[in-house]
Amino acid sequence: MLWLTGIACLAVGLVAGLLVGRKVQTGNPARVTELEAQVQELQRHHADYRENVSDHFNTTAELVQQMTESYRDVYQHLATGAQQLCTEDVASKLLPANDQAMFSSEQDNDDTLEPPKDYAPKTGPGPGALSEEFGLDKNTSRQES
Repeated sequence: MLWLTGIACLAVGLVAGLLVGRKVQTGNPARVTELEAQVQELQRHHADYRENVSDHFNTTAELVQQMTESYRDVYQHLATGAQQLCTEDVASKLLPANDQAMFSSEQDNDDTLEPPKDYAPKTGPGPGALSEEFGLDKNTSRQES
């Protein structure tokens, strides 16, 4: 009798579980449709946003290119005017006339610059500045040992 009761309870539980599962799984079809429409709207909005960002940076790149060309034209005009209106000595100091002069500097040809070091150079006899014994008296360190 105990087995029969257990099997009957199992069967009732399975049927109840299937009914609740179907109810939960289907849910509210109107809500599901609404959420799907919302997701599609967000995807369209995101695609439009990406397209607008792309257009913005494309336009910005074109404007910067135009600005660079205008700057180059103004520089060339000033250089030509300086050479025509000033003495050669003054004109060469003010504005060099060649195209690439505005992009080069005397420092580009200077080979005395060194990259920064990731260590402290040793400047004299004895331990270097990053040594563990730097600044310690040898007699004091032996007495502590």
